Amino acid sequence: MKIGLVQQRCTADRDGNLAASLDGIRTAVARGADLVCLSELHAGPYFCQTEDPQLFDLAEPIPGPTSVQIGEVAAELGVVVVASIFERRAAGLYHNTAVVLDADGSLAGRYRKMHIPDDPGYYEKFYFTPGDLGFQPIDTAVGRLGVLVCWDQWYPEAARLMALAGAEVLLYPTAIGWSDADDPAEQARQHEAWLTIQRAHAVANGLPVVVCNRTGHEADPSVATGGIRFWGSSFVAGPQGEILDQAGPDAAQVLVVDVDRRRGEQVRRIWPFLRDRRIDAYGDLVRRFRD
Repeated sequence: MKIGLVQQRCTADRDGNLAASLDGIRTAVARGADLVCLSELHAGPYFCQTEDPQLFDLAEPIPGPTSVQIGEVAAELGVVVVASIFERRAAGLYHNTAVVLDADGSLAGRYRKMHIPDDPGYYEKFYFTPGDLGFQPIDTAVGRLGVLVCWDQWYPEAARLMALAGAEVLLYPTAIGWSDADDPAEQARQHEAWLTIQRAHAVANGLPVVVCNRTGHEADPSVATGGIRFWGSSFVAGPQGEILDQAGPDAAQVLVVDVDRRRGEQVRRIWPFLRDRRIDAYGDLVRRFRD
């Protein structure tokens, strides 16, 4: 399977952002991609840097304008696409949702982001209701996809539950970067931690991991901070955590990576972590903390 990643810069021009996403899909398919992953909330700027009730106007239903347009291109090209949408479920009820458009353009399924951050510059709890669809892979023409979103990538439980449900690949649309106020050593630590945790998901579950991040600097509309410099670095890791390919940090880029899904089973035969799990001893994992 060849997987395309569309790493892009985003502006306030929704039509321009979506056109860039669609152009990226076309470029990836021209290079042989069967599956394309877009970055988190790719139709607009990362609006969660501030809390503004007017920004709920950016949300849309599913199906809706963005998913329909991407679905039309998916059908035209015969490609599976993972896209990211600010979902309006009802008045006052919104989600950060990844949709999967199948190769015939139909909506194969959706995943609503389960872990919602609330940190300086990432005020997502103001906008997004935590997901209620659980960790359920989505069946498509290219296989069973374990789709998660950004902050989910720090939680081994999410990756494990997708793997236990039969996911063949884990995909993370992502919007993460650093503050220019952080010194270079701190920036390097954050970036390395981000790479390491996701490569660990690949190792622990014997699955390829696909991470598609934004790039470019986006100002904080409130000017309370210097904004976020999204660090790009989109990548694909193999089932032993090996980096198969990685985009650069500062530029829009389309990456197409050849992934051999058969290697997952081969790796699991020599590293049978699922076989050796002590499921009889893990009950306390459902507790918040062991006091």
